Amino acid sequence: MDAKGNIVLKGVIIDDQGEPLQGANVYVREIKGGAVADEKGRFTLTVPKGTAITVDYSYVGMVTQTKKYDGKRPYSNLQIVLHEDNRLNEVVVTGLFDHKSSTFTGSASSFTRDELKQVTSANVLKAVQALDPAFVVDMNSINGSNPNFMSDITLRGNASFGGLQGDYSGNPNAPLFILDGFEASQQQIFDLDINRIKSVTILKDGAAKAIYGSKASNGVVVVETVQPEAGKLRITYTGDLSIEAPDLTSYNLCNAAEKLAVEKKAGRYTASSPYFQSQLDEQYNELVASVAKGIDTYWLSQPLRTGVGQKHTAYLEGGTQEMRYSASVMYNNIAGVMKKSGRSTVSGNINLSYRHKEWMFRNSLTVTGNRADDSPYGSFSDYVGLNPYFRPYDDNGNLLKVLGSYTSPGSNGSTQTYYNPLYNASIGTKNFSNYTEVSENFYLEYRPTDDLRFTARLGYTHQNNKREDFYPGDHTRFTTWTGDRYFQRGSYAITNGESNSISVDVTGHYTHRWGKHMLLSNAAYSLQSSQSSSEGMTAWGFLNNHVDHITFAKQYAEGGVPSGAETTTRSLGLTGAANYSYDERYLLDASLRLNGSSVFGRNNRWGTFWSLGAGWNLHKEKFMEDVKWLTLCKLRVTYGLTGNQNFSPYQSKATYKFYDAIVYDNISGAYLMAMPNENLKWQQTGDFTVGLDLGIASKLNLRFDYYDSKTRDALIAMSIPTSTGFSSYMENLGNVVNRGVEATANWRLYQKEQSFLSVTGSVAHNINKVTKISDALRSFNREQDAEKTSSPIIRYEEGQSMTAIWAVRSLGIDPATGRELFQKKDGTSTYDYTTDDYIVAGDSNPKVHGTFGVNGEYRGIGGSLLFTYQLGGDYYNQTLVDRVENVNVANNVDKRVFSDTWTAPGDVALYKRISSTPTTTYASTRFVQRNNMLDLTTVSLYYDFKYWSWLHRAKLERLRLTCYVNDVFHLSSVKAERGLAYPYARTFSFSLTATF
Repeated sequence: MDAKGNIVLKGVIIDDQGEPLQGANVYVREIKGGAVADEKGRFTLTVPKGTAITVDYSYVGMVTQTKKYDGKRPYSNLQIVLHEDNRLNEVVVTGLFDHKSSTFTGSASSFTRDELKQVTSANVLKAVQALDPAFVVDMNSINGSNPNFMSDITLRGNASFGGLQGDYSGNPNAPLFILDGFEASQQQIFDLDINRIKSVTILKDGAAKAIYGSKASNGVVVVETVQPEAGKLRITYTGDLSIEAPDLTSYNLCNAAEKLAVEKKAGRYTASSPYFQSQLDEQYNELVASVAKGIDTYWLSQPLRTGVGQKHTAYLEGGTQEMRYSASVMYNNIAGVMKKSGRSTVSGNINLSYRHKEWMFRNSLTVTGNRADDSPYGSFSDYVGLNPYFRPYDDNGNLLKVLGSYTSPGSNGSTQTYYNPLYNASIGTKNFSNYTEVSENFYLEYRPTDDLRFTARLGYTHQNNKREDFYPGDHTRFTTWTGDRYFQRGSYAITNGESNSISVDVTGHYTHRWGKHMLLSNAAYSLQSSQSSSEGMTAWGFLNNHVDHITFAKQYAEGGVPSGAETTTRSLGLTGAANYSYDERYLLDASLRLNGSSVFGRNNRWGTFWSLGAGWNLHKEKFMEDVKWLTLCKLRVTYGLTGNQNFSPYQSKATYKFYDAIVYDNISGAYLMAMPNENLKWQQTGDFTVGLDLGIASKLNLRFDYYDSKTRDALIAMSIPTSTGFSSYMENLGNVVNRGVEATANWRLYQKEQSFLSVTGSVAHNINKVTKISDALRSFNREQDAEKTSSPIIRYEEGQSMTAIWAVRSLGIDPATGRELFQKKDGTSTYDYTTDDYIVAGDSNPKVHGTFGVNGEYRGIGGSLLFTYQLGGDYYNQTLVDRVENVNVANNVDKRVFSDTWTAPGDVALYKRISSTPTTTYASTRFVQRNNMLDLTTVSLYYDFKYWSWLHRAKLERLRLTCYVNDVFHLSSVKAERGLAYPYARTFSFSLTATF
């Protein structure tokens, strides 16, 4: 008791390991104030004598403890032990309902912010890809590390037919994204600040995802952001510096002397008559002289740079148990490796939460602005093909527009002019897009009893977006526009768009335990409406490079008019879900969802989706009491039926368009623009899953899943005779099955206080088969077969994989003639190529893929290594086709043309002879190669200053330094060029986090 007669509370706040928790909050509800623990975890506070008080002890990442004191005597030497908050591991967050993980039978994987940031501090999608083998981000060999490109994402294989969307937009295999309970786009998740994320949960099987019904067949990714913690105002700053360095290790192009030798060998400077030969000799000798002067331009480096980006995040939070608040602001500038390419995002969020007795109100407002700049230097492929004996600058250092030319021999010989793509970046070319998005989410919760809770949510998102592409009249793409077209040089395309979405749901949650029985039940009513529109135009005639506004155009594009588009979708859902457990040993899950959607035909607007799951916690049986080393053994079996509506909102409807040039009696008529299908129905996927979760000696955690996923009534855009007035329409035409296994392991090798060492690993195997196709799809295959191409075509056959590589069997290059020899289906050999001999030459889907790594910490020093691998997949090596065999010697080529090409009778070679004009090689098994890969995805190292005593004196609660190296190396059994339009890059990042 102090001199004023007040009661004094003294004590220390520590964690499970006995470490003091500096900065822990001590909050007295009655006086709405408290104290903060010092560097030794000690605290002191006074309250009026005789006043009963309730004290909350809290710390970030720890479970808050509440103590009550009668206020009649002093309390000294209090020891408060706060435990790590493992509620994320105890609860499966689904975005609509939360489930207790120990009794949940569904297949789901969850990752905390700390786990995500072990991989990267930048892109959450990239982090999830490295942590879960079921989450596959397409390794795009075209767009590489382009910061503005969104790769396709799949979960547990493809359920829809790719390449058959026709005029209907959308990726039919994309998962559903949920952000804080509301649907979100992949773009929103891509641009989301990883520091705001609390957890990411992937719902994989029918029992986990069926509550989302018609939109869940491809899986669901649920992202939950952090909510404000009560206590004294706390400010956290995170700063990141990222350095992106181009990775050109996949390219093996000729230098200047080698390229000239290839052209000579191919006969480019050989003519039949002395007159034309002398002209060719003159051209050749000029190039020889240039090479002799030392001209050997490495064109790959010309449009590239080492990109230096930065990200800054500030987050503040605080408040009382009744009223909490948080605010954050983020600036993220990604500098791509192509010059002047990048992506800048600015976002801010305000989160307010108020609780009064049984009521809780929460509001979250987020504003995001983004600008994405494509490089004005054009496509990287423009530089890959340039000849190294050309130089980009003249003797005075000025950019050359024309690099050189080549005139073929003959009286009708043509001249090929080589233009400098660097020039286009110097004249004001611009290609960019931007958007501004506002998201307002309001939550209301009413809890009349401990067992019963009602929630209501209202979400509204508005986005304005714009795209502009300007090419001045002096751009090299207009060099052939002469005569009357000269004044049409230069183009400007502009598109403006707007979208609005509103979501409402009301849910009820009832939980009750009686004896050994426990029931968790949920019901929900959901309503969603989305609307988007866009309008744009393309104009020509910008002869002045400095006039870069569309109002200075001479005219619309030839035959062009302003364009526009509009879409509106509405959906309604009624959902019920229940989880029952007996003594937490025997488990049962069930869900039912009725969905209505405007996307499908009027005769099939409603769909029913459901799931059942059963589980057995074997380790909780009495006969297992003596098996102390087995801390977890849960068997799971589930089945669920879900749907997919990742398709055009008007795919089933008759849509009309007004004539823009035909009128009758001063009235403009309308015509049918798209063919309707009133019977179009839901594409449905049935998922059967058997799983096993194991925990051994509290150190080793194992998880196994076997799944069998069958999709029926797959939606396909089918071609129809143009005599009908249409080119395609949507129809339910195919069935697909995906079967596979997944396994993950986490082994804590060492644990002492806060020091630890863990190894992790995962493996996944998926088999994809087409089980049924219609006559219309067989007709599509015949149309594909009619086209001979140098790359494999898309075709689907019953019993074959959707990712099968179709080609004709090759017997190699005939040493006698240098021609390719093929094997027909009857076993005979022939020089004639026909698509009737197509076989399945391989499958790009790997046999197995996954991750493995190690992470640990010792006295504040920690780090991690994470590898990804792929075994058994096949790859059609288009690099060998385009840069070795079908080479156009007018452009640069792969060095393998020196060693592996046929030159004379008797040569045993892999590839045909090169010539002065490109040959044509059709898809054959010669170019199908086994693609085994190993990538070192992440190396990270950090130091946490939590053991330094000066932190408190500096008024710091936490200080941490981290460095990352991402995409360290890529090893592959296939030697092929990657990043054709935009190169791949290695990323070096440095991060500082400080909490005040």
